[in-house]
Amino acid sequence: MRVVGGSLGGRRLLTVPGKDTRPTSDRVREALFATLGERVEGARVLDLFAGTGALGIEAMSRGAASAVLVEQASRSTELLKASLLAAVAVGVGAATTPAGLLVVSHS
Repeated sequence: MRVVGGSLGGRRLLTVPGKDTRPTSDRVREALFATLGERVEGARVLDLFAGTGALGIEAMSRGAASAVLVEQASRSTELLKASLLAAVAVGVGAATTPAGLLVVSHS
């Protein structure tokens, strides 16, 4: 699992082992963001059932102003936080709430 394009393109995302989560494939995300095109830049994105956070992180990588990632599963949330911390190193900020809500924005 990796970020397909944008400023984080090629960066690997952590995934939960097993079949409890089904991350959106690289091919599907690539097609989705190709369809959305420039509309992603400056957008506010909501990624419900975030899992690995692939959709929200991909949107941020492609210029979205902010993203809210919602995930309830604690195993997924811990890996998602680690992926977001790696993204922070390249100018993406993240804050979390006790309810499993992650808010991401460009810093």
